[in-house]
Amino acid sequence: MDELLARLVAEKPVVIFSKSMCCMSHSVKALICGFGANPTVIELDKIENGVQIERALVELGLRPSVPAVFIGQKFIGGADEVISLNVQNKLAQLLLKAKAIFIWG
Repeated sequence: MDELLARLVAEKPVVIFSKSMCCMSHSVKALICGFGANPTVIELDKIENGVQIERALVELGLRPSVPAVFIGQKFIGGADEVISLNVQNKLAQLLLKAKAIFIWG
């Protein structure tokens, strides 16, 4: 993983790279917050080095580049992957394991 990305996700249970006007980013943030998690959200269109970070996300294979979700410092993927994990009842377990939430169900 890119050194810049590694630094940004270090020691944070959930990090979401987003763009402020992206509806899928909004949906993923709402989904994760719905579990009671408080993700660190990095809005790429509102920070100085956003283009550089977005390039690193594309190098991970993410197209479109946002939303990009990291849980427990592990790259999970974009909206499709997060929604799929939720449908499979696996998202809550990942959030628990990362200590982003402490109880569920």
